[in-house]
Amino acid sequence: MMGPIMDNLRSAASYARTGSIALAQMETDAAATTWKRLEPNASGPLPAYAPAALAEFLGDGGERLAAATRALDGGDNVAAGRELLALRRSFHELRRRSGLYDLGDCVFEIAPAMEKLRVAATRYGQQPAQAYAEETVAAASAFRDRLQRCNEWASTEIAGQGEFRRLIDGAIASSGEIAHAAMAGEGPLVHRYLIELQSYAQLLDFRYG
Repeated sequence: MMGPIMDNLRSAASYARTGSIALAQMETDAAATTWKRLEPNASGPLPAYAPAALAEFLGDGGERLAAATRALDGGDNVAAGRELLALRRSFHELRRRSGLYDLGDCVFEIAPAMEKLRVAATRYGQQPAQAYAEETVAAASAFRDRLQRCNEWASTEIAGQGEFRRLIDGAIASSGEIAHAAMAGEGPLVHRYLIELQSYAQLLDFRYG
């Protein structure tokens, strides 16, 4: 049951980010309906998860889901996004504690690397000094390494999908281009590639996170 819930939460987060509150509400409502069937007293523990860790996740997660729902009801998509992100993060932490890891976990971990690249590239755009160019190159390299790792985690079926190849290959290529642009002092190109990479990261998360 966790798969469909995470699909709902991932979609809700994407809709909240773009301000599509009504669509986000539909996704959180669907997640809440399924969530009730995951309560420890409603069924046995989910396979692979320790009962205590699962109970903690369900308790805290239920509160975060309710908080996200309230935020959406109040029209606060930013607060809803924070709660949804925290809930998704706690799920991946539960999986990690249970010794589980797959492409979805890897893709979820792209976001922090993307944020570091965003900060570095933005700083470079504001002041194109050599030190900031090098910071951007380092962040782009770390982001590219994360993407390549996710490419390796993809199953044969997913790795062969045209959509996955377009997103992952495009992001890997653009992460190299933004580094080259930074070292060449091409501020406008750095900005363009940053926007492109943010789009790739969001689409990868929406589809495979």
